[in-house]
Amino acid sequence: MGDTTMRQTNLMALPSPLTNLNQYTRFVETFPRLDEEQERALAERLKRDNDLDAAFKLITSHLRYVVYIARGYTGYELPQEDLIQEGNIGLMKAVRRFDPARGVRLVTYAGYWIRAQIHDFILKNWRVVKVATTKARRKLFYKLRSTKQRLEWLNRREAEDIADSLGVDADDVIDMEARLYQPDRSFDAPARADEDWTPAEFIEDTGAAPEPWVIEGEFLDSASTALREALSSLDERSRDIVESRWLAEDEDKLTLHQLGDRYGVSAERIRQLEAAALKRLRKMLVPRLGVERCEVGLPEQRSPIAV
Repeated sequence: MGDTTMRQTNLMALPSPLTNLNQYTRFVETFPRLDEEQERALAERLKRDNDLDAAFKLITSHLRYVVYIARGYTGYELPQEDLIQEGNIGLMKAVRRFDPARGVRLVTYAGYWIRAQIHDFILKNWRVVKVATTKARRKLFYKLRSTKQRLEWLNRREAEDIADSLGVDADDVIDMEARLYQPDRSFDAPARADEDWTPAEFIEDTGAAPEPWVIEGEFLDSASTALREALSSLDERSRDIVESRWLAEDEDKLTLHQLGDRYGVSAERIRQLEAAALKRLRKMLVPRLGVERCEVGLPEQRSPIAV
């Protein structure tokens, strides 16, 4: 219990780069570097015994390396604090998977995990719209800036030369250059300082206009009223047959045989009464709602009146 408490205290004592980056940078430099023998011994303890104290020492001794790697990504205009946090996650993944038996130093192995974690974070957060959606574009995202020989826009021949050197398509080079050097623009902000219109004003609204919704709502109200009045004109048995067969909830609907048992007649007689009632309802509703409206059916129920 004492060892667990000590480990938790050690981990909680680590400052966050989000609080004070300069203080954090100075703090991580205070952790001692490990020589090869110390590193191997700690890694073996972690792998063999799941020793978290050993993991703590391996991680803290390499935090300065995460800061060093994160500084190499300042050109992407993302907060250094966030890059360091992501790099620390990559470092912890590396420590957990590190195998000292392979004869490789942790600093070399962890570098790949740290950079991979930072790369993933940059791709997800650099722009609102994801810019690198294929393997070729991910390669260009990180290498195009260093490959360009001048600050001006690439011409077609330069784009083809870069494409050949990186093993990608020239069109991808041109597209990625545009994405890298043109900032995101809000649809709700004016396109230019001397204009008062916004791009959002030119986006087509494919949603329904309010008029059809109002018209449909008024029809449904009218159809419900007309149906109630038409049903009230039927005799009690015919009205019960129509309501039980067509207007009840699915689980409450009755079959011809069930209604025949209720009224002491055959299922065929119930079908005849139903047909006569529906014919009378159609005759009453068509003048009020129109033939086309009746063919559509009634609110929330495909009515046999439309048959």
